[in-house]
Amino acid sequence: MPKGYWIGRVDVHDPEEYRKYIAANAGAFEKYGGRFLIRGGEFEAREGQARARNVVIEFPSYQAAKDCYDSPEYQQARAFRLPVSEGDVVIIEGYDG
Repeated sequence: MPKGYWIGRVDVHDPEEYRKYIAANAGAFEKYGGRFLIRGGEFEAREGQARARNVVIEFPSYQAAKDCYDSPEYQQARAFRLPVSEGDVVIIEGYDG
């Protein structure tokens, strides 16, 4: 079964308040088997528009990735993120070819 991934790109407007989101999301990621593959770090945008922060989170399955996003635990954490950032989140099924 292919793994699932979140690809997130975020511009943070208030880093202090954003820390509340980081602290709150850990429980949801642990519960659904999320593991950071990319969390910030240096990058270079070669095409298109970039955001300041990039993350890739791996889940055991595509369904687990979707379930995590929809979970009450993550939605509670998300409420901390929305007022202090702009971002894009894509949930995608991994290639199992």
